[in-house]
Amino acid sequence: MGIIVRLDVMLATRKMKSKELAARIGISEQNLSLLKSGKVRGVRFETLSAICEELECQPGDLLEFQPD
Repeated sequence: MGIIVRLDVMLATRKMKSKELAARIGISEQNLSLLKSGKVRGVRFETLSAICEELECQPGDLLEFQPD
């Protein structure tokens, strides 16, 4: 897969823990962890939008494409 998830970088930049973000956007810590590790097959735009709103960022700050 050529999509790299940079959620951990944004959390560190914003000095926020995964647990706090999960609580704020209403998803489980386990699902957020799977997203951070890139082990998900997809992400809902609603979830992506909530993450961007809480972290005050753009989707491109969280996701990066790298060709195989």
